[in-house]
Amino acid sequence: MAVLAEELFPCHAELLSGGLEGSNRPRILRHLLGGLPLLVPYDEDSNHEPCCRRGHKAHWAVLTGVLLGIRSEVLSPSYRQDPEIPNLFHPPSSWFEGDGTILGGGEELFGGGTQPIEGVLVLAQQGKSPRCQLWGLGGLHGSNVQLKELSPHRENDGHHYVLPPGGLEVGLRGRVVLLHPRIEGGGTQPPLNK
Repeated sequence: MAVLAEELFPCHAELLSGGLEGSNRPRILRHLLGGLPLLVPYDEDSNHEPCCRRGHKAHWAVLTGVLLGIRSEVLSPSYRQDPEIPNLFHPPSSWFEGDGTILGGGEELFGGGTQPIEGVLVLAQQGKSPRCQLWGLGGLHGSNVQLKELSPHRENDGHHYVLPPGGLEVGLRGRVVLLHPRIEGGGTQPPLNK
């Protein structure tokens, strides 16, 4: 998927291992807060939400946004309250360049020893559903890290499935693809290492 994304879109695809939680979580949240998409493989339930079926229902989703549940006492006055939705606040524009590049900020959310983020929902869409959905990041992570095998039904259904080298467990389990915009001159935006 990383190669396909680079072929079809003016982007650089960066592959992360280890899923959506742990040390990847701040990086993924900053990426989404910057307005940049990412691709994630997961098992799809009948309502298109994440489930855990060992990879038997593996699909890809694109994540394009995030909602953070944050204790109000950590929000600085620089957060902008949404004019239409009470208790919805937007990060300060000083965090971002016009293209979504994260300049910095958010240390009250991602730095230090405190844990002000109480809940994370991601805005997701996948190819079989025309609607965007809000999914819990923890549930999506759980689905992503348990991908192990192609469904025996799919192995014998007469269709050809493109599998990564080593199968689902080696090629998809715990993988996330961050999509970075290309910069002028053919280069790519370097990933933020904060």
